[in-house]
Amino acid sequence: MLEQLKNLAMQKLQEKMSGNSLNADATNEAASEGAGALLESLKGGDLSQITALLGGAAGGEGIMENIQGKLSQILQNKGMGAEEAAAESASTASDLVNGLKEKFSSNAEEDSAFDISQITNLIGGNAGDLLNKAKNLFG
Repeated sequence: MLEQLKNLAMQKLQEKMSGNSLNADATNEAASEGAGALLESLKGGDLSQITALLGGAAGGEGIMENIQGKLSQILQNKGMGAEEAAAESASTASDLVNGLKEKFSSNAEEDSAFDISQITNLIGGNAGDLLNKAKNLFG
């Protein structure tokens, strides 16, 4: 699922950022770095925040802010002004997360790799073990 997330993030970021003030090479580099920043934000988040963010519930705002901040910094590092980078990152992060939400809520066969129950694999540590223990308590 990690590779599918990265590919989707790259695609969404390139689509969204194609009309910005950066040249094509800088935009592609920013999209690549943004995809990496998304994955790092997800890996650094807590399980409840991630599932809230990707499941469309309240509670994932911290991760969204983290993604926006990282995208803004990446765009500034590529030569974009701070004000434009802040606006671009807010819009881009929102579209990116909405695209991810669609994939995780989709029942289509081509989206089957986007399984919210597999999100613990991104976090590492003992999150998967904790989730399994919680499931056992209720079932």
